[in-house]
Amino acid sequence: MSLIRLNQAQLAFGHIPLLDHADFVLEPNERVCLVGRNGAGKSSLLKVLAGLQELDDGQLGLNTDITIAYLPQDPPRAESGTVFQYVAEGLAQLGKVIEEFELANQKVMADPSEKNLARLARAQEAMDHHNGWQFETRIHQTLSHLELDGQQPMTALSGGWQRRAALARALVQAPDVLLLDEPTNHLDIDAIEWLETLLLGFSGSIVFISHDRGFIRRMATRIIDLDRGQILSFPGDYQTYLDGKEEALRVEEEQAALFDKKLAKEEAWIRQGIKARRTRNEGRVRALKAMRNERAARINRLGKANMSMNQGERSGKLVFDVENLGYAWADSPIVKGLTTSVMRGDRIALIGPNGCGKSTLIKLLLEKLPAQQGTVKQGTNLQVAYFDQHRLELDPAKTVQENVGEGKDTVTVGGRDRHVLGYLQDFLFAPARARSPVSSLSGGEKNRLLLAKLFLKPANLLVMDEPTNDLDVETLELLEAKLAEFDGTLLLVSHDREFIDNTVTTTWWFNGDGQWDEFVGGYQDAVALGAKFYRPEAQTQEAVEAPSEPVSSKPASAPSSAAPKKLTYKLQRELDALPAKLETLEAEIESLQAQIAEPGFFDGDSQAVNAVLTRLAEKEQELEQDFARWEELEAMQGQA
Repeated sequence: MSLIRLNQAQLAFGHIPLLDHADFVLEPNERVCLVGRNGAGKSSLLKVLAGLQELDDGQLGLNTDITIAYLPQDPPRAESGTVFQYVAEGLAQLGKVIEEFELANQKVMADPSEKNLARLARAQEAMDHHNGWQFETRIHQTLSHLELDGQQPMTALSGGWQRRAALARALVQAPDVLLLDEPTNHLDIDAIEWLETLLLGFSGSIVFISHDRGFIRRMATRIIDLDRGQILSFPGDYQTYLDGKEEALRVEEEQAALFDKKLAKEEAWIRQGIKARRTRNEGRVRALKAMRNERAARINRLGKANMSMNQGERSGKLVFDVENLGYAWADSPIVKGLTTSVMRGDRIALIGPNGCGKSTLIKLLLEKLPAQQGTVKQGTNLQVAYFDQHRLELDPAKTVQENVGEGKDTVTVGGRDRHVLGYLQDFLFAPARARSPVSSLSGGEKNRLLLAKLFLKPANLLVMDEPTNDLDVETLELLEAKLAEFDGTLLLVSHDREFIDNTVTTTWWFNGDGQWDEFVGGYQDAVALGAKFYRPEAQTQEAVEAPSEPVSSKPASAPSSAAPKKLTYKLQRELDALPAKLETLEAEIESLQAQIAEPGFFDGDSQAVNAVLTRLAEKEQELEQDFARWEELEAMQGQA
């Protein structure tokens, strides 16, 4: 019996049809990947299946006995409360019962007064009545397997950890259908592989959107292609889809060519005049009008991007000469004792967990940050083009055209002038879209715009920090091809394993304690040579394995908290909040140091210069104090 069924579904935004009499059926135990170009309507379709978006017409049929959980594309940044509270809310009313039990238990730990014990007793009775012990255990297991601290404030989490919290909220519902919109966004490679293992063990059906080809290849049992409002189903793996899609497009082009040839013939006939208006030919005239209407209604497939890259002059043979390089935040080393050489034409990917310092290492090489130890010597004639994952080079208040043209109507590409609107069409920005503000663009469009801006700069050193985010598969493949043609040097930070394999010749792997190991080849080559992801020693194997089925258990008395008993609740909360605070301080210090390192900083207004220097000193002192407090609380905890 099918779980979800779409019949003749219609949905449009303005004049653009996202669903045009589309049909779709989801069966039990399927893992369906939804693919399509940026803006095709994939996220809208997922929202329709989740019941969050109504159709303009058509029918959505759901099996009445199923539970559907939905993971949105963006992390839940505006959520308040703790991680445990946010995850428990996924269980609706039962989640409130479990949340009250957790709060009552924490109150007793901090103050075992008669009032608090009475509150805990009432909470236990509610847990008994609603059979909450099983689900409370499930929440703790899910948090453990996603390495989440239930007492951490949601607002203190980074984007990647907020993503994990949203996934935990979906999983605790034990849904029959899991809808995932770009589940690998904000996750590092280690977390992506962990997520693959978890989802492969999921007993329900999954519909997911992803542009990560490695993730799709491992996960999908069927591919759904959303193209110009139509849903095409390709059972089997990703390669089967690629072959089938290519054949479908070939047949479509042939049929369109035959139709256009026939239409041209009929148009030539109608121009003959009186013969075409004879009574016996009225049927042919009506048929021609119908053909005209059909041709007018045909939605041509969006073409491929046609990226052009301005190659710079050749750099010197030596690009970077690194000797005993060292840099640390507080006592956490980002890089320590690194000695290496980067030669012209090298293509290097930096691989490591989120927050390990990949972007910082690149800034050290480019001398945007001063080294604390050792030296970095740059080669001659370097022309750098930097792709920033935060898109800081884009002005959201300006239009697409203004961001690229910078006040001019023409740009120089390959030594000749081109109109900026024509250049933007190569990156799939129609003139009307090119006049739209950047703030109205999707994530994929913003990345395409940043590439268009980047490729105008003559460069022999490309630095690309997460360039693949939100790009559709066709644009990814074109970017790979352009990078293959680039004869300069490439530094790449990416979590897309297939993109790394198709792009680089060397990988630098973070191995903890500031150590970076070098491997020849791409991601798969490095793994074959023994590369492994760094995990802190305190992290157990249990924390990275897929969760087992929750076991229903009721404690004889109130369960003890996972926090050590020698720390009061208040001290434990303080300890839990310190890592996020330290991370925020380190990021602010890095930003101030980068500002000070800018050329001409000390030539500015002396009052402004002193204000930045004073703030840096204050933040460094605050970091030192908080780090000392963290060590103190850790020591107290270790005595338990």
